[in-house]
Amino acid sequence: MTALPGWRERDAAVFLHQHGSTPALGVLRAASGVWLEDEAGRRVIDLHGNTVHHIGHGHPRLIAAIKDQLDRLAFAPRRYSNDVAITLGEKLTSRFRGGQSRMLLATGGSDAIEIALRLARAATGRSGIIALEGSYHGHGFGALALSSHALDPRLGSQMPDVHHITPYWDEPLGGADRMLRDLSALLGGRSDIACLIAEPMRSNCIVPPAGLWRAVQNICDQHRVKLIFDEIPAGLGKTGRFFAHEHFGATPDVVVLGKALGGGILPIAAVLADAGLDVAPELALGHYTHEKNPVTARAALTTIEIIEDEGLVGRAERLGLVLEAQICERIAGKATLITGVRGLGLLRAISFRTRPGMMEAQIVAAGLKAGVSFTMKGPNVLGFSPPLVISDADLGCALSAVAGALDGM
Repeated sequence: MTALPGWRERDAAVFLHQHGSTPALGVLRAASGVWLEDEAGRRVIDLHGNTVHHIGHGHPRLIAAIKDQLDRLAFAPRRYSNDVAITLGEKLTSRFRGGQSRMLLATGGSDAIEIALRLARAATGRSGIIALEGSYHGHGFGALALSSHALDPRLGSQMPDVHHITPYWDEPLGGADRMLRDLSALLGGRSDIACLIAEPMRSNCIVPPAGLWRAVQNICDQHRVKLIFDEIPAGLGKTGRFFAHEHFGATPDVVVLGKALGGGILPIAAVLADAGLDVAPELALGHYTHEKNPVTARAALTTIEIIEDEGLVGRAERLGLVLEAQICERIAGKATLITGVRGLGLLRAISFRTRPGMMEAQIVAAGLKAGVSFTMKGPNVLGFSPPLVISDADLGCALSAVAGALDGM
């Protein structure tokens, strides 16, 4: 269906208005590979994609697999399993903790986070949860409560027994050293903590100091606290490793995957856990109607196969280094407002000098005008998250568009 004039206004008239989606920025009529096309026919390189487009938009192999699965088996009631879901489980659990792991599936990342929290509580008999202040793990009431100790009061009471500590990226408050001190002090003073949950590298792309997560894991192990890593944005090869935590020398008890797991087409998430946490068969930890949906499972399985067969994990690592080198060349040439780059693989953030009065909406609009879609990770930081399939030429084109957008403001 082709978008017609007035669709944006019609969208605003039927959806509840909320930050970031309604009113909409625009209306799309096509998405393919690294490109988005809006209702007016304008094409932009998608460096945002909500971090779901690891294999690009509309990968033909994935579309063919989904169509085939629809003809074979489109749904499985919860009391049944199916060959696709089982094969997906075997594929993912073989990659985690040397294959000594188990899995549950969910319909989205926020739901998967809450499964992980319930699992940690059930396995430890404790209720306390530690999260990093300013983190983000989803919008369910449990997941949202992890983000901050001071959420908007209009949302009412949040999940109890959540404790926030200083995050490693908050240097003015002491950074990683303060984080470790806060964690040790908290665990030294109580025995009701079930787990600590964090992104191994936050999606704002600040890379943690060497040894931080190993030290966190040691402290958690000492107090019999489970370590949960949220890899919903950073997993599945985005950072140049299949799991982002592989960069940091720490192995969590639980890892959560989502977003790109459905190949940018279907929503699915997974909770991978140490097999030793399989201790609550009498509980419904992840009681979802579409828990082992064969179509979403086929999407996930095919996505992983594409990542493997096309060597996309290694490609993300290589292109991340290319991107970093190109930015350093531009900085040396003093040709743009760009001042630096951080992150790993193709999950990056680009910092730039702000001009007086520059607003986030203006920066995003300037990017779209220059032919590139990105998101903001702070007042002077933009998110740069291209698909793992992006060509070298399109990567260079995207960076030139970003530089042009900033210089043109």
